[in-house]
Amino acid sequence: MNAMRRQLLLLLVGTSLAGSVLAQAAAEESVGVTWSELSPQQQQVLRSFQQKWASLPPERQRRLSQGAAHWSDLTPGQKQQARERFSKWQQLPEERRAVIRERYREFRSLPPEERERLRRNFQRFQQLSPEQRERLRERWRDATPEQRERILRRLKRRRASDAADVD
Repeated sequence: MNAMRRQLLLLLVGTSLAGSVLAQAAAEESVGVTWSELSPQQQQVLRSFQQKWASLPPERQRRLSQGAAHWSDLTPGQKQQARERFSKWQQLPEERRAVIRERYREFRSLPPEERERLRRNFQRFQQLSPEQRERLRERWRDATPEQRERILRRLKRRRASDAADVD
């Protein structure tokens, strides 16, 4: 009976500790970042949000504050590149942005090895000359569904072969 009491006591203590850790994590998620907690650099970057800051959801406040901290660490050249990318993004039609967001979600859901493989392939594609890239795009656009399927099967076999060589 004594061993049973000890196990029950340990179970209760463990449960209460786990509960307090979970409660603390939940509390941290529900608490945002106050405007006064932001550094002067973050406040400068986020000045357009100042009036509505307190009404933003806590998770959005945290993401914005982290983004502003990252922005402050960028070089002037990196900031300019980011501005240009953002400008191009804003010029895209909403339908195109929705497609890009969905593809990004799909990419993020892939296993890390698959994401890395896609990154390497993209880098290889980027290293091609503009003419070579355009020829590849045209070949894909002009291919019939059957031809595309054949190409995809070949690529899958090549990936499997490459993976077997690595193992």
